Amino acid sequence: MTPKLRIAAITDEFSPDLASALDAMKAIGMTGAELRVVWGENILDVSDYGLRHVKELLDARGFQVISIASPLLKCVLPGAPEVDTRFQHDVFASKHTYEDQPRLTERAFTIAKHLGAPIVRVFSYWRTVRPESCFKGVVKALHQLADQAERENLVIGLENEHACNISTAKETARVLAELDHPNLKVVWDPANAFVAGEKAFPRGYRLLDPARIAHVHAKDCNVSDHTPVWGPFGTMSIDWKGQIAALLADGYSGWLSLETHWPGPGGDKMQGSTICGWNLRALAAG
Repeated sequence: MTPKLRIAAITDEFSPDLASALDAMKAIGMTGAELRVVWGENILDVSDYGLRHVKELLDARGFQVISIASPLLKCVLPGAPEVDTRFQHDVFASKHTYEDQPRLTERAFTIAKHLGAPIVRVFSYWRTVRPESCFKGVVKALHQLADQAERENLVIGLENEHACNISTAKETARVLAELDHPNLKVVWDPANAFVAGEKAFPRGYRLLDPARIAHVHAKDCNVSDHTPVWGPFGTMSIDWKGQIAALLADGYSGWLSLETHWPGPGGDKMQGSTICGWNLRALAAG
């Protein structure tokens, strides 16, 4: 049951305690770690001393840091229409404003370089009731981030997020067409596109240029009235078997990174992520 694509996870989906998370991930056969929240703090707020401990724990267990799952552009775009309140705003221990973005960007790049992460994940501002009116502002911000990333030899990974202005593959493809930048790529999340109302696979996925997909988030859900019900990976509404086969056929060589979201049986997140992790490994093995 050797995966045909490398598997990883956002560590806090297993536990906010990094050592506990990494041990559980290693038991599944994961070798990549995506950092978002450690010890209850967003990764961008962890001190330099804390980051040294993070690196020690990762190195001791043989993990590669594959992405800094930052909260960049998870804020309100000034002058934009009112925010669409149908979608939950997950902030993961990091509630920041538009004015905080330059400082957060600098910190994200510093941490990525320190930990050897090639990708800094970003968003597209909280989704408004007229997301199309925010398009130019989103593209401008992404262009600036990509230019900065180019100087640091990093990749900006735009995640399609149902609570943000770029939520579907269709919207993502429009950004890529507008901004053909070598340091701007996609963190493709089929479940987020599905929550946003798109048939994520195959319809949505086929709108994307596979060469510009840097990273894939793996989670699964059903949806009722824009509200996702998260569940065991590979058992819900996303055709993950088809999606993984298509990625392989298209020459994708990045990671499948588990972002469980399911609270787990009886609210046991560690158990839930462990179940999903083994399911991910099985599906990735074909």
